[in-house]
Amino acid sequence: MRNAGVISGVSVAHDRASVQEIESASSDDVETVVARLLACEGVTEAFSLQTCNRAEAYVVTDDATLGRRALEDFAPDVRDGSVRHMDHEESLRHLMRVASGLESLVLGEDQIIGQLKDAFEAAHDAGSIGPMLEDALMKAIHVGERARNETAINEGAVSLGSAAVRLARSKLGHPVEDARALVVGAGEMGTLAAKALASVDVSELVVANRTVSHAAHLSREIPGITAAAGLDSLGELLADADIVITATSSPDYVVDSAHLEAAGATMLIDIAQPRDVDPAADDVDGVRVHDIDDLETVTDRTAAQREQAAKQVETMIDEEFDRLLAAYKRKRADEAISSMYEAAEHVKRREVSTAISKLEAQGGLTDEQRETVESLADALIGQLLSAPTKSLRDAAGDDDWTTIQTAMRLFDPGFDDYSVPDTATSSSRLGDVAEGGHPEVDGESSEDEIPRRVIEQLSDD
Repeated sequence: MRNAGVISGVSVAHDRASVQEIESASSDDVETVVARLLACEGVTEAFSLQTCNRAEAYVVTDDATLGRRALEDFAPDVRDGSVRHMDHEESLRHLMRVASGLESLVLGEDQIIGQLKDAFEAAHDAGSIGPMLEDALMKAIHVGERARNETAINEGAVSLGSAAVRLARSKLGHPVEDARALVVGAGEMGTLAAKALASVDVSELVVANRTVSHAAHLSREIPGITAAAGLDSLGELLADADIVITATSSPDYVVDSAHLEAAGATMLIDIAQPRDVDPAADDVDGVRVHDIDDLETVTDRTAAQREQAAKQVETMIDEEFDRLLAAYKRKRADEAISSMYEAAEHVKRREVSTAISKLEAQGGLTDEQRETVESLADALIGQLLSAPTKSLRDAAGDDDWTTIQTAMRLFDPGFDDYSVPDTATSSSRLGDVAEGGHPEVDGESSEDEIPRRVIEQLSDD
């Protein structure tokens, strides 16, 4: 696969979209999304990222128009104002911002790095990652790691779980330390929520999970968890809890109105994507349901506290962005140059073979004379392609992709359609090849021209 093409991206994220819209855009898993995108006209690579706060997709095409067309139906049920379309450079920069935590609901949060790596691995296993996206994603991950190692962007950072605890503290009406808490889900987000609740010493902390052994394992790992349970007793658990944080990966609602009939005064904070709590549960007397959208106000203070670190990360992204663009330019130029030299090498081998055959028919050649013929051919290639090589590198430096793409088409080393006539000419006109033409015979018979020069060269030996 060539290192040519452009990246197009689309994003439905918390900064523009509601939790319902993000949920709508995340209806399929990563493997399904990339498979569908790869089936679109002109798409050679595809990637999708889905988290609690965002649903995104990226494709590589030779033409940006094809990329936009492939992504048109990514979020068909989401209003236009909630969908952000990104061109090549916007996509590259956005991926770096996402990885560094600048685009997260909780500024600088660490979970996004793992989520990005998992999505990259899933797309790679699905065969949708090529050189363009691999470079972009590896650079984004590198930037994310640098941001956390070299700045204070995640110093004191809160997770969605701890943001939910802050929300509970501000809305509960009594000290959170006196509350009985329930976490539904024992995965990554459930673990973060349980740790956040345990850190404030709630009076009781239960973790419920579909697989009880996972909840039990979590209870052994986190001091402060008082019990582990399954979801078959969810109604009773909800009735006993003051604060409930739901964070499962279930595609369906886990908590509905029926579960809350005996709940009484209960605060539910749903940080799952898709949502765990049926929105109708908010109509049950005494029950208050909050979702990710409600965490925005809680995290505003965190963003303000890390403003200086965010500026440092922005500068870092600018530097890494320039390096990535420069790397893409070098690869594209090198690809075109490689194709040009490969085309010339093919012609050289054929014409040297023809010349040597003619010379041997005239009396034989020594090994030294064969080397002279080869050296002459190599010298011709080097001299003839020196100027085009410089022009291609200059074109890459000037963002002149038209010249690069033209060169790659002209020098594509697919020689099935280029055969040598039976009366093969001995002169290949590498100058014509370098300009995109085919070898031609014009003026003096080229069948005689190079052999004569070769003989003169050999006679000097």
